[in-house]
Formats: sequence, structure tokens, C-alpha cells
Amino acid sequence: MKLGKKSYFIAILGIVASIFAGLWVMRSQQLQEQERLGEELSIAAMRLNNVKSDELSSRQGELEMQISQTLSQLDTTKAMLSQSAESITVSGTIFNIAESTGVEIAGISSSRLNDADLEGIAFLLLPLTVTVEGDVPDIISFVARLNHEFTTGIVKSVKISIPEATSEEKTSADILLGIYSYQGE
Repeated sequence: MKLGKKSYFIAILGIVASIFAGLWVMRSQQLQEQERLGEELSIAAMRLNNVKSDELSSRQGELEMQISQTLSQLDTTKAMLSQSAESITVSGTIFNIAESTGVEIAGISSSRLNDADLEGIAFLLLPLTVTVEGDVPDIISFVARLNHEFTTGIVKSVKISIPEATSEEKTSADILLGIYSYQGE
């Protein structure tokens, strides 16, 4: 069966018509999508215009204040941790001195690191109270070793309590000690 020119022409015309129909449907879908996106864009633009710059700047101020408070807390925490580490080192040295001099540590207490000024130079001062028990010569040796071992420390006072001979209490001493630490500029 042989097709004529007219049949080829109709077949080509049908193919071209279906191509145009497909293109028309695609263009229609693109226009609908473009319209939808345009509407979404206008809604987003309206929402953006509704956001007030005053609210944003006040929120920025709040966040900056929170950052400042957090940094302050960080500095405080660092200082506390530094004090703890220094206290531990100092306590270890005190226990070593006590062992070598034959006294027994009954207690060690420390308050916070304080700022101190010595001859116009700023230092940190770690105040300690040490209570020891032992014989009087051993206690005196302990105090002398404290002065010797802590070159940046000073024994501020020593209060020795000697019980009566009939008492079973041990001789004890309360020692106030200050350890200075230079922190630099």
C-alpha cells in the first residue's frame, strides 16, 4: 500500500500539530508556575516589610548583653579554676612539709584569691589557714620550712595552743599564710 503526497502532508501536519500542542501545554504550565512564584514573592516581600528594624536592633542589643554576661561568667570561672589548681599545688607542698617535719595536718582552708598590691606591684594573694598538731619543736620546724619553701609566701601569724600536761589533747597551731602570685600585665 502506497501512501500519496496528501497522506504524507497530513501525517506531517499531525506531527507538527502535536508538537505545538505539547509546547503550548508546557508554556501554560510555566506561566502558572511563574504566577504562583510571583504571588509567593509578593507575600514574602510584604512579610519582610512588616519586620521592624527596631525589633531587630533591640534583639541585637539583647544578644550582645548575653554575650557580655557569658564572657564575664567565663572570666569568673577561669579565675576560680586557676585558684583551685594553685590551691591544690600549695596544699600538696604543705602536706609534704608536714610529713618531713613530723606534724599532722588537722585542716587547711582557703578563701578566694584576692588582688594585692606589694610595693606598687599588683599580685594575686592566696590566703591560707593551716592547722597542725605535733610537738612544739616540730611545729616550729614546720613554720620555718613554710617560710623557706614558699619563696613568694609569708607566714603572717602563728598561734600555738599547748594543752595542760594532764590533758590528752595534742599541741596544735593555727598558721595564717599568704601566697603571692604575679599574674603579669
